[in-house]
Amino acid sequence: MRKLEIIKNVGSSWFSLGVNVLVGIVLSPLILHRLGNTAYGAWALAFSVTGYYGLFDLGIRSSVIRYVSTYSATNDRPGLERLINTSLALYTVIGGAAMLATLALSAAAGWLFRIPPDFLPTAQILFLMVGGGVALGFPLGLFGGVLEGLGRFYEVNVTNLAAALLRAALVVLALRHGYGLRMVALITVLTPLLASVARAGLALRLLNVRLGWRYAERGALREIGRYSAASFALMVAYKLRFKTDELVISAMLPIAAVTFFSIGDRLVDYTMEVVGSLAQIFVPMSGQSDAKGDAERLRRIFIAGNRACALVVFPITATLIVLGRQIITAWVGASYVSASYPVMLALLIPSTITLSQAASTRILYGMARHRSLAWISSLEAVANVLLSVILIRPLGIFGDALGTAIPLALTGIYFLPRHLCRLLGVRLWTFLREAYTLPVLLVTPTVASLILVTRWFFAHTYWQVGMQILIGLAPYALGLAWAYHSGRLLRVQGTTTSPDAVDAALLQGFQEERR
Repeated sequence: MRKLEIIKNVGSSWFSLGVNVLVGIVLSPLILHRLGNTAYGAWALAFSVTGYYGLFDLGIRSSVIRYVSTYSATNDRPGLERLINTSLALYTVIGGAAMLATLALSAAAGWLFRIPPDFLPTAQILFLMVGGGVALGFPLGLFGGVLEGLGRFYEVNVTNLAAALLRAALVVLALRHGYGLRMVALITVLTPLLASVARAGLALRLLNVRLGWRYAERGALREIGRYSAASFALMVAYKLRFKTDELVISAMLPIAAVTFFSIGDRLVDYTMEVVGSLAQIFVPMSGQSDAKGDAERLRRIFIAGNRACALVVFPITATLIVLGRQIITAWVGASYVSASYPVMLALLIPSTITLSQAASTRILYGMARHRSLAWISSLEAVANVLLSVILIRPLGIFGDALGTAIPLALTGIYFLPRHLCRLLGVRLWTFLREAYTLPVLLVTPTVASLILVTRWFFAHTYWQVGMQILIGLAPYALGLAWAYHSGRLLRVQGTTTSPDAVDAALLQGFQEERR
């Protein structure tokens, strides 16, 4: 992937994400204060529960991205056609199953969750809307994966940007004209579907493949199944790690507590989305390198990619830790700080450890060597749920956050760096030095600057928070400029014991994954 295309993909991802974050910042307090804690809690719960429908994907999307990238690298047009049609057939069946699950969930919402009786009919309709949108999104969403496999992230991002702006405008109009939660939910569901339709048109125009049930093949189904098994295990683990909190809280505490948790959790989600927008490019890059047998390029993606992720996440983490109270105050009000800030802090620190290695997980996906990661993540997910249930009783929503944080930190510290270094034949200490020395050096004066600016004044408005962030991050911007002009930003020194060591490590990793 050429440098200009990388810049275009990452730049468009961040711009689209920035607009989405801005929309979320503006809409969240508007919806919260117009609809109240109970309605907002139900809103968060509905999207959290239907988020589990992503498990119906069965890991198909990740296999689509991987095999589209490898087939395009080897110019295998028949393989692309078989893959797309087989995946589309699978997604059509899955969408029907998701719709049936939605009907059952809506009917059972009254006894599954602690929803006030007078609010139950609205909650049931909300579940139907959101779940129905997810069900339709399965077959339509295939083409976003096709575009990502082709490295056309910027086209995905443009459609996301248009959908976000349209959603924001329609939600504001609906609330100002007195419409309630149902209309807001309908708008939120329909706008992503419109973006998916646009992506389908773009993907079909680029590939010009034939569509139809007769083009789906069992061979392609088996190929998807082999790759998707580990991807599905990772999806289950991800849902248990990050999407069970609202369920645990709503089952054991009043539903309004979900609101306080979701505020702190959402700030961490924004951080994950920023880094994820960068890290997503490493799946097709590593997939193409693996298809061509380019071990040296894989090693460079590993070092430079994780350094890039750290350069992004470290200043965000520093800003949220130092200015988090001011950000929450300006965003939703001071009354939410005491409960939401500790939740954010507990989730943010281990998430930063993992996000600074976001390139590592994408490389495993691109190389189809993610089975070990699936096992470890599954163990982490089980520990997450157990700890959350145990700790929520004595510590409330902060205990639930700790239940997520502790296993996540252990995976990020003890498994990820050692596993990737062994797989790619890179010394652990060399990887840590090469990937993280520069980000740590650049963020250190930034922390001091942020602390000083908070002593200047406490921010209560968006403009004041923005001023603090600009002043606090000025040293980091200067440091990045210096690193870029000196050539240190993405420079990779020699990191392997020998070229043969890389090949041996890759062969050993392949054999382990087969076992």
